[in-house]
Amino acid sequence: MSDEEFIRNFEAGTLRAECFHHKEHVRVVWSYLLRYSVLETLARFSESLKRFAAANGQATLYHETISWAYVFLIHERMARRAGEQTWQEFMETNSDLFDWQNNILKSYYEEVTLKSDLARQTFVLPDRLEAQGR
Repeated sequence: MSDEEFIRNFEAGTLRAECFHHKEHVRVVWSYLLRYSVLETLARFSESLKRFAAANGQATLYHETISWAYVFLIHERMARRAGEQTWQEFMETNSDLFDWQNNILKSYYEEVTLKSDLARQTFVLPDRLEAQGR
């Protein structure tokens, strides 16, 4: 499926939940960032993800801190590369962004923070000392 078709299906809520895992979340953000500013990406991705979750009977699944943190991480990785990468190249050079089990956010956030209702409902800044360079 092309990026355009993938995005259209995601935004319409017609992708099946069992076909939309962490890698696909990253693909949507990467695709948005090729087209939109980081702020527009945050708005589009957040609204579309909420709609997607609701369409699949999981309206409470949306987590703002995780969603936004990944948008910022992906944006930074894309900005650090000279020139545009294909999706395949992006995956190969940023494998740490795709490992959900050893989630990169563990370097930035305490587990209790990410499990909090506050982090689920609003973006919370990183709270781990390693992330702050200390």
